[in-house]
Amino acid sequence: MNNNPLQTTRSKPDTTNRAIRHLERAIGQGKNWYIALLEAISLWPAAEETHNGRNYCYLIADEAFDWLLLAERLCKAVDGLLPEDEKMALLFQDRPPVRLAAQEFEELIGGTKYQQYLNYFYGITVEEALILAVQEEVRKERRTLGLNKEHDTINEAFRRIYDSTQLELLKQFRRGKGYRQARSINLAELKEFTYWLFKYRLQHGDRARIASDTKKALKQLNSAGLFRPPVTNRLPG
Repeated sequence: MNNNPLQTTRSKPDTTNRAIRHLERAIGQGKNWYIALLEAISLWPAAEETHNGRNYCYLIADEAFDWLLLAERLCKAVDGLLPEDEKMALLFQDRPPVRLAAQEFEELIGGTKYQQYLNYFYGITVEEALILAVQEEVRKERRTLGLNKEHDTINEAFRRIYDSTQLELLKQFRRGKGYRQARSINLAELKEFTYWLFKYRLQHGDRARIASDTKKALKQLNSAGLFRPPVTNRLPG
């Protein structure tokens, strides 16, 4: 398939429809729908779009490719053609119907998108897992001391990982981006903030600590029974 990178400008409908037409045609010709989906992803040009009143941001911070969000968009476009159980397993459990080696996955979506996908996996998925893992460490320590309160476990986890609180870092992130200092955060901004935290940790941490934290996060993903997608060891950053 073509190595068609995501464009930071919004693409015209005819260019996005090319990917949808390919998906429909390939499924109609009997190709496995998941393989056809990955081929359609390789053809997809838009980093962001508004469709049916919903804004889709596929490329976080112009670097991290949210491939499952694009998969959701494409699945909706051909919804009646897909096996419901397999589609739901992919979109909600990250469990594809076909297991692929990293090289096969890369060849299907294209090298540029694959690198952007690695950015998302390590920069958002793994970073979220690291925060959860350290929160659980805090909870266990408090239970050992007879302290059962949940209060402030997130900030203690942030202090251990980033040497600062969640709110302080969120304010710093928003100032740097020129975003409004709001009391709430939507999902798209949360993903961007998480990716910013990943880069912040790479910038301020030493190699040994970064490696240890990444190993801890991957262990958290495995222990949670989550499918680890096909990735190489090319840690971005």
